[in-house]
Amino acid sequence: MTDHNELALGVVQMAMSDDIEENTAKAEQMVRQAAADGAELIVLPELFRSRYFCQTEDYDRFALAEPVPGPSTERFAALARELDVAIALSLFEERAPGLYHNTSALVDGALGYVGKYRKMHIPDDPRFYEKFYFAPGDLGFKVYPTRRTRLGMLVCWDQWYPEAARLTALMGAQLLIYPTAIGWHPEEQAQVGPAQHGAWETIQRSHAIANGCFVAAVNRTGFEPDPSGTGGIQFWGQSFVVGPDGVILARAGADEETVLNVTLDFSKIAAQRQGWPFFRDRRIDAYAPLERRYLDDSSAL
Repeated sequence: MTDHNELALGVVQMAMSDDIEENTAKAEQMVRQAAADGAELIVLPELFRSRYFCQTEDYDRFALAEPVPGPSTERFAALARELDVAIALSLFEERAPGLYHNTSALVDGALGYVGKYRKMHIPDDPRFYEKFYFAPGDLGFKVYPTRRTRLGMLVCWDQWYPEAARLTALMGAQLLIYPTAIGWHPEEQAQVGPAQHGAWETIQRSHAIANGCFVAAVNRTGFEPDPSGTGGIQFWGQSFVVGPDGVILARAGADEETVLNVTLDFSKIAAQRQGWPFFRDRRIDAYAPLERRYLDDSSAL
């Protein structure tokens, strides 16, 4: 058990099959592995119960959705109670007929279901057709207290937006988590792969530095074919955890299913923010234009 100012974090990187129960059972086994290694908070990848179905627009895939809270939160809440840990799980939420969200839920030991966050930024790109399936989140940015930390829950595409990280950190988050499903189109990997992966890692390290907090990016791994048979995504794995100074504390391999166990020392947050006082020096009187979509005519401000 860590001391009162530390958290033992477990990051689960896994590959998914077409079998929902197989994926769920694997996630449970890897949560058990993380807990056995001392993890107190364990984070699963985005939409871990299935393959990444957003590669195509397919009405049959809505059958994968479930209420939140619902069957999966009940199942993992029972596991969290048994292991006395907190678990963050990413789910396809059915809110009402025809209304769905990409949702992260938190369950925590004896507390059971704690709450949820609905993904705010929804992409629409080739093989990432999430706007077909998900409405944008309407719960706002969320920070939930666990017994060891104040946890900011964000999801995948949210990771490209400094506003999301900043607002969540300003709400007191010590740790930002990004359950993720990101990878390459194999036919593009040789040309743009290194730049894409470098950008993904850089932006999240930047969130840690700008906000003086810890960040965990939790990706899936493996190749998942496009259900239409015309392509697929090579998920690049490489889940990582970064400290408030931007230093990477642990990183998984590209192709391995693994659990990263990392101890986070939250005393480093105050030290980092004292040395680099970005919160102190923010010009909150000057940021109102951020509420506009685009500053077409800066002279009008």
